[in-house]
Amino acid sequence: MATTTDTVRPVASKRKVPRRPGDLAFSGTALAAGITILVVLAAVAIFLAIESIPAFTGEPTENPILKGESFWAYVAPLVFGTIWASMLALLMAAPLAIGIALFISHYAPTRIASFLGYIIDLLAAVPSVVFGLWGGVTFAGMVQPFYAWLNEYFSWIPLFSGQVSATGRTILTAAMVLAIMVLPIMTAICREVFLQTPKLHEEAALALGATRWEMIRMAVLPFARGGMVSSAMLALGRALGETMAVTMVLSVSGVITFELLTATNPTTIPANIALSFPEAYGDGVSVLIATGLVLFVLTFAVNALARWIVSRRSEFSGAN
Repeated sequence: MATTTDTVRPVASKRKVPRRPGDLAFSGTALAAGITILVVLAAVAIFLAIESIPAFTGEPTENPILKGESFWAYVAPLVFGTIWASMLALLMAAPLAIGIALFISHYAPTRIASFLGYIIDLLAAVPSVVFGLWGGVTFAGMVQPFYAWLNEYFSWIPLFSGQVSATGRTILTAAMVLAIMVLPIMTAICREVFLQTPKLHEEAALALGATRWEMIRMAVLPFARGGMVSSAMLALGRALGETMAVTMVLSVSGVITFELLTATNPTTIPANIALSFPEAYGDGVSVLIATGLVLFVLTFAVNALARWIVSRRSEFSGAN
């Protein structure tokens, strides 16, 4: 009986393929760009932290801005005003942005959808100072009679109680202007996310007898939930950091109040920095930089929360 021996085929040695100069240049540029982002972010954080030290360690009685009160007592109304105005803007802008995006992506004819998309993109390019001028000079006077009507018939609601501002320059007006400013961002992102919905999902829902709205509710909105959250958080970050529009619209008082129609309004951190920085000196500058550090941490926390929410929805996917 003949025996056979297994022959071992020699394994070919792996040759290192030389990389082309173009590949090396592209990968190096991409790596440098990524590192630059981290370096800039770290540099900003280090600058804010170092320059803020006198605000935390100095004597409040000697600070020209604190004027005897602690830093946290000074910054608390500013944090409240920043979050309050941004949340009001987000609550007003989110439903409208989602509705416009759905109309453009699933209801409007092609020509109208293209035109509306162009208008939305153009609106995003308008400078914030233009929104601020329009809001403070024109829009505030337009909504003041509406505020008086709200106060007359709905003053039993704490939000609409108090003495109505005669100028209309209230926290609600500033929130409306912020909502208009963040509307293009949310609409553009939601529109692109809605258009990425797998066609098989939409066609399957329609084939089962669903109406167009039922198809959107069962197929489009669940698929786009992560993108909608991302757009909302991006818009919230824009609203948190907005300076000129709030500065030019809001009649600042620097208090903590939930009343929306009165002349006594909380202010935001960016608006306070813009108004106070030209006259600040010494440790007063450190206090303003410290409030900027608080805003930096707040914005970073919002973005981290959005990233966490989106990552939890990443398992929902489909093929076109």
